[in-house]
Amino acid sequence: MDELARRTPSDGVAEVVSVDDIEWDIDTDVLVAGGGGTGLVAALAASENPDVRVTVLEKAPECGGNTSLSTGMIPAAGTRLQREAGIEETPADMARDILEKNDYEADEERVRYLCEESTNLIHWLVDDWDVTLHIVDDFKYPKHSEYRMHAPEGRNGENLVAELVERVESTPNIELLTNAPVKQLVADDGAVRGVVAGLGHDEAIEAEKVILATDGFAGNREMVTDYCEEDIERALYFGADGNTGDGVRFGAELGGELACMDAYQGHATVASQTGMLSTYAVTMNGGILVNQDGERFGDESAGYSEFAISVLKQPGGQAIQLFDERIFERLRGQFEDFDEAIEQGTYHSDDSVADLAERLGADGERAAETVADYNEAAAAGEPDEVGRVDGANPLEAPFYGTKVTGALFHTQGGLVVDGDGRVLRTDGSIVENLYAGGGTACGISGHGAGGYLSGNGLTTALGYGRLAGIHARESLD
Repeated sequence: MDELARRTPSDGVAEVVSVDDIEWDIDTDVLVAGGGGTGLVAALAASENPDVRVTVLEKAPECGGNTSLSTGMIPAAGTRLQREAGIEETPADMARDILEKNDYEADEERVRYLCEESTNLIHWLVDDWDVTLHIVDDFKYPKHSEYRMHAPEGRNGENLVAELVERVESTPNIELLTNAPVKQLVADDGAVRGVVAGLGHDEAIEAEKVILATDGFAGNREMVTDYCEEDIERALYFGADGNTGDGVRFGAELGGELACMDAYQGHATVASQTGMLSTYAVTMNGGILVNQDGERFGDESAGYSEFAISVLKQPGGQAIQLFDERIFERLRGQFEDFDEAIEQGTYHSDDSVADLAERLGADGERAAETVADYNEAAAAGEPDEVGRVDGANPLEAPFYGTKVTGALFHTQGGLVVDGDGRVLRTDGSIVENLYAGGGTACGISGHGAGGYLSGNGLTTALGYGRLAGIHARESLD
């Protein structure tokens, strides 16, 4: 067990308290700690037996977590929505892409299982809960071999969360409380029996099953420093405030195994001047990044997570994202985040690459030469100076650009779980009555930043959330 996981919090309160030391105030059947994508989906899945009482506790004033900050795009293979769009692929194709991206460092059995379950997840959301999703077939994120993103309206996670919250609030046997942090697990001889939560005052809630959906630890600088590579420590944190590693520490205190704790998702294009995300669809439609010398510094299509480190290593930890009006118009009205970035004055425009680059703090003459070289290679369909072919398209005036920096979005390491989301100890035994999903569970991205394939976060968040909810419900039948 990692020593950090066993460390008592700075306030002196243990992560786990014995059932002998508390008196129960209230009870429920399934207690879900966290109201992000994992928790909301887990609650819906657990509620499908109307006799099962489900309680969701979210420590923030509103639900959503990192899911609300994402595009809300859920990767899945072999779905009806794909077939209706003329796309034929299998879960094995999706699993191959994920494993190739992380150099087969992730648990292969778990990756393949989650990919197989992704089909059921999408059909369940759309058919059983009437969640709005559509196929994205106008661009692919780096290293995706097929169009498999299932997106909410506006390609915005806030819209996905809003629908999930509405479904939760309209389900009679689910109680949803915000401003209600889970502070401790309550256990009896290693088996979880409930939680202590802050509901105005601390209350002990007895529960048959507890699902940890508190996300990862990217908002906990101490844990990031202890576990992740040095360069990401100084990155802008762009995730939800509540991601402080609570569930990871809770589970570890009961002997839960931790894995891939160095894994995380970075992002290369957060606009420095406005703090808005500049969607990577800009890059995958042909945009490029240059440093203040006006030069490329890597293949942008390799992936936005690892490219965050490449940006941070540039002078001042900054880069310039350059694209053109074709890309601007293609994305406007498709991504709500992009539209909001436009409204906030994120992008500048000019007929001259040199003048635009100079305005953004880069060597204009060299930037113009760089774009000319890129255009020549893109027009010929050949690898350019950094080896890029994927998504390359010549750029034409008028040009657009913004200054960007690398950011940390969320961590991908956490508690090892089985196919039902049950937390496992290092000896393979199950922590009785305890589940985890999303950022609280070990993800499918292997190690570091480079193993992250776009959508891996929601694959484990919604995938494990549903599986944990189903198992918790069925084990009570």
